[in-house]
Amino acid sequence: MKVIGCWVKLAVLLFASIAFASAADLEQARALYDRTAYEESLSVLKAIPQKDGPLYALMGQNYFMTGEFKKATDVLEKAVAADPRNSDYVLWLGRSYGRRAEHSNPLSAVGHASKARQCFEKAVALNPRNSEALNDLLEYQLEAPGYLGGGLDKAKATVALMSQVNPSESQWAQAKLDEKRKQWSSAEDHLRRAIELAPHQVGRLIDLAGFLARQGRYQESDQNFARAEQLAPQSPNLLFARADAYIKSHRNLDVARDLLQRYLRADITPEDPPKTEARKLLRQIQGG
Repeated sequence: MKVIGCWVKLAVLLFASIAFASAADLEQARALYDRTAYEESLSVLKAIPQKDGPLYALMGQNYFMTGEFKKATDVLEKAVAADPRNSDYVLWLGRSYGRRAEHSNPLSAVGHASKARQCFEKAVALNPRNSEALNDLLEYQLEAPGYLGGGLDKAKATVALMSQVNPSESQWAQAKLDEKRKQWSSAEDHLRRAIELAPHQVGRLIDLAGFLARQGRYQESDQNFARAEQLAPQSPNLLFARADAYIKSHRNLDVARDLLQRYLRADITPEDPPKTEARKLLRQIQGG
């Protein structure tokens, strides 16, 4: 009996040491992900022997960020199976199916888009205060045709939900809906209201600057980009957004090129546009 007891204790200690090592490795992988070192993060995750929901979820996010959307859905399905009520897991699964829809043939795209919508709706149902899930659901409803579950009436209902979570974000959402309806004046009013509600959020100024650029009001757009730069001079997102606005309006292309080159040298986070997108914009300027 004593021998058996020793083996049990040894097994418990071994299991505890493995669990501790796995937790440490997961944190290392998460830190690498936060630095956009996605391949390195994946290497760490793949080496962890005991895989669970958080590990599969982080693997899926890494695959998503590297553009391997099929692999992303595969592992995120496992994350959701491990924790079906985790709103964030379901959200990332929806994002991955959404990207698969964008890159698939028309027949497959319909199925992937439907799964993306279902995931966005479920993520919101699981956590009605999940701002990112609400944003993604709204974007889907604004862009997808009615037969795929899109539509302005549905978007209006989502905007109403957002108003209960984040007043500034709901103003931005209403502006997106108004712009889709070509209600330009109302859209601008909501964007300015969003800035009033969150005066220190550089993203709100970027939203307004981008809107004004789309309206051909370039001087006002540039003024708001300048205000954003004063607020957050080191913001990589500002570099990208300003370059994108210049390229889409076919102006200040030399400045846009410099902004993108600075963006490629900057330390970014997963919240910023991927550097692959910056390289695509640079190719547009260079003609291929």
